[in-house]
Amino acid sequence: MAPAGPKLTPEERRRGEIALSDFAEYAEKQQSRRSVAPSDSGYSTASVSRVHEDHAELDILDQLGLSDNPKTVRLKDLLLNTGDQQEDSLQLLGSIIQDRIDEGHGETIFEVGTEDGGESMGFDLAQWDTALQRVREAAATLPAHCRILLTYNVGGPEESKVRNDRIKGSRGKLLIRQPAETVEEMAEIRIAVVGNVDAGKSTMLGVLVKGNLDDGRGKARVNLFRHKHEIESGRTSSVGMEIMGFDSGGEIVSSSQGRKLSWEEIGKRSAKVISFSDLAGHERYLRTTVFGMLSSSPNYCLLMVAANNGLIGMSKEHLGIALALNVPVMIIVTKIDICPPQILQETLSQLNKILKSPGARKIPIFVKDMEQTINTATQFVSQRICPIFQVSNVTGENLDLVRTFLNILPHRGHYNADAPFEFLINDTFSVPHVGTVVSGVAKSGVIHAGDAVLVGPDSLGQFTTTTIKSIERKRISVNTCFAGQSGSFALKRVRRKEVRKGMVVLKKLDQPPKVYREFIAEVLILSHATTIKPRYQAMLHVGAVSQTCAVIDIDRPFIRTGDRALVAFRFMQRPEFLAPGDRVLFREGKTKGLGIVKSVGYDPNNPLNPEKKESNTN
Repeated sequence: MAPAGPKLTPEERRRGEIALSDFAEYAEKQQSRRSVAPSDSGYSTASVSRVHEDHAELDILDQLGLSDNPKTVRLKDLLLNTGDQQEDSLQLLGSIIQDRIDEGHGETIFEVGTEDGGESMGFDLAQWDTALQRVREAAATLPAHCRILLTYNVGGPEESKVRNDRIKGSRGKLLIRQPAETVEEMAEIRIAVVGNVDAGKSTMLGVLVKGNLDDGRGKARVNLFRHKHEIESGRTSSVGMEIMGFDSGGEIVSSSQGRKLSWEEIGKRSAKVISFSDLAGHERYLRTTVFGMLSSSPNYCLLMVAANNGLIGMSKEHLGIALALNVPVMIIVTKIDICPPQILQETLSQLNKILKSPGARKIPIFVKDMEQTINTATQFVSQRICPIFQVSNVTGENLDLVRTFLNILPHRGHYNADAPFEFLINDTFSVPHVGTVVSGVAKSGVIHAGDAVLVGPDSLGQFTTTTIKSIERKRISVNTCFAGQSGSFALKRVRRKEVRKGMVVLKKLDQPPKVYREFIAEVLILSHATTIKPRYQAMLHVGAVSQTCAVIDIDRPFIRTGDRALVAFRFMQRPEFLAPGDRVLFREGKTKGLGIVKSVGYDPNNPLNPEKKESNTN
C-alpha cells in the first residue's frame, strides 16, 4: 500500500465540502443543457428544439371575443357529481387523472378530499365513499387501477396511526397506476445500492426481492451472488443486478411458495420495475463501484449503514460520490435487531450531523410510519430531503415501509427521445447461438431491432458498422429501446473481443462520429493533500468510460482542495466518444475531484493559462 500523504486540515476539508455542494448543483444545470445543445463532436447529440412561434396578430377570434373559454369546474363538484356539467363530469375527472398519470410516467398519487391548494373539502364519510367510487369509475375508463394508501377520519386498515386534530373532514391518498400494455412501456427506476463492506446490502436486497426474511447468517443474500468466492466470503466483488416488480394494483410481483420467479415473469406481470445495482462495499473494489454508479445512470442512490458500525470507511466515500453526481440519496440503517439502543442512537446522530454538514446540505427525515413514508416519497424528487429507514432483515421490522416507499417512488430524469440515438455500453457478453451482446443505458433517442448502428470507438478511434439483431429489456424481447431505458442488444457480425465497456452504440448517420483524446473540463478538487499541476495522472471516469488521464493544461499554475478550475485532460490509452455536459469523476485511490466536460479537443497554441499564452508569444 502506498504511504498516506499529509492529512487535510479541518479548514481545508470544510472548504472542499462547501465547494462540492455548490459545484454539484452547477454541474446538474450544465448537464441538463446537454440534451438540447448540439455538441462540438461533429456528431450532434441532440436535435435543435423547434420553437413554437406565436403569431398574436392571427388570433382574430380572441380579439373579437368569440372564442369559447372553457368553464373551470371545481374538483369537488367532479368528485361528488354536483354542479352544471353532471353528464360530462366522469369524463372530465378521467381526463384530469390521465393528465396526472402522464406527468408521473404511468402513475400518480391522487388526493381525495383535498383541494389543489391543500385545503380540506370537508367531506363526511358518505361523501368520501361517493368520491372514492367516482375516482375508481373514472380510473376504470382509462384503464387504471386505484389503491388506497392512507386515509384520515375514515377508519379501516389504511387509517393514519398519527392523530392530527388539524385535519378536518374525511380525506385520503390513492395510488393510481396504469398497467403497461407492453414491456417497452413499463416504468423503470434504477437504484444504485452502496455502503461499507458488511453493511447488509446483499441481504437487504435478498429480503426485498425474494420476500423471505434472513436467518442472521446470510441465507437471504446467497441467491444474489454471481461468483463462488462471493458465496464463501459473503462479500460482493462484482456489480450485481436485481429487479423488483410492482403490478398496476400496487402489489409486489412475488413468487408462490417454493418457486422462484424469473426476470421474464416479473417483467411481464409488472407495471413498474425497480432495478437495483448491488455495488461492492470493499475498498479493493472501489473502481468497480464507481464504474457501476456512473455507467448505470441511477435515478436514486440507496446507502446502507449497519446500525452497530455507523457511517464508516467506504460508506462516506460512496455518499460523497452520490452527492457529487447529484443523485438523491435514501439511507437504510440495517441490523437494528442486534444493536444496543445507545449505539443505534449514536449512529443516527452521526448520520444527522453528516447530512446537515456544508458538503451535503440535506434535510434528514427519520421515517417511522406509513404517513411519513408516503409524504417523503412524493417529495423525494426535490433532492434536498434524505429519508432514513431503520430496518431488521431478520425480524422484518419496518420492511413494509421500505416496500411502500419503493412502490410509490416517482420517476426521475429528463431524456430526449427526439435526439439522435446514443447508448452507453456497461457490459459485454458472448451468448451461445446468439453472438455478441452488449448491455447499457440509452442516453437519448430511440432505436429499433434491425436498425443499422455504429459501435466504437476502438483503440484507433474507429467505429464498426453493424445491425441490431434483437433487443431485450429485463430479459424480455422487445422491438424498441427508448431514451432513459436500460437494455441489451445482440449485434450482427461483431466479435466479443471487438467491444468493451465504455464504448457507445450510435445511430448510423451520414457523418462519421468524432472521437477525442483530449478535452477541457471544469473541475472541482474535493480532497488532495498536495497541489495538482500539469503532468499529474489519475483514473478518470466519464459515464461508462474508465481510463487513465494526464493533466496537460490548467488555467492557473496549480490547483488544490476546494479550487474550481478549467483543466485540459488527455486519455493515455485511446480516444473516446465525449460530448460537452458529460459528468467527469477522477480519483487516485480515493476520489479526488469531479467535473463536467466543457469542450472536446484541445489546441496547444491556445493554452488555458494566460501566463503560458504570453510566454508562447514572446
